[in-house]
Amino acid sequence: MYRTIQDFEFDWSMEIEKTQKIFKHLKDGALGHEVMPGYRTIGRLAWHIVQSIPEMASRTGLKISGPAEDDPVPTSARAILQAYNQSAISALDTIKATWKDASLQEVDEMYGEKWKRGFTLTVLVHHQIHHRAQITVLMRQAGLEVPGIYGPAKPEWAQYGMPVPAI
Repeated sequence: MYRTIQDFEFDWSMEIEKTQKIFKHLKDGALGHEVMPGYRTIGRLAWHIVQSIPEMASRTGLKISGPAEDDPVPTSARAILQAYNQSAISALDTIKATWKDASLQEVDEMYGEKWKRGFTLTVLVHHQIHHRAQITVLMRQAGLEVPGIYGPAKPEWAQYGMPVPAI
């Protein structure tokens, strides 16, 4: 659970970059790829990440710039990236301008539970990481290049002058 705005800012800023890196590798034609019928597509997962930022923040009283929960999934990967940038940066700017470290101890009603705001920010970060990981699996299935996030992806090892690890 976050106890300082500065700690959240550090993590969120790094996670913004990682999500942008994935979203920049999305292709319009692959947004409809799903693991099996009836499950979220690449586009729907990406859009869910975007929509969750203002939705979750609104439950704490914050007004974050971004799409509404019922806005349809864009057909353009670029539009998803732009909306993500808007929501993610708006969240950080609004939190920094509105909350103090003590605000992270305040409690809000969140999905039928009571969460401290510091915990809400932790869930927001982990939620994004979780769905971003799902997207990378679907990207591989769809034949898209998947960039390394917390280390090099298989095709990137050569850039580090290292052999690809044995499977």
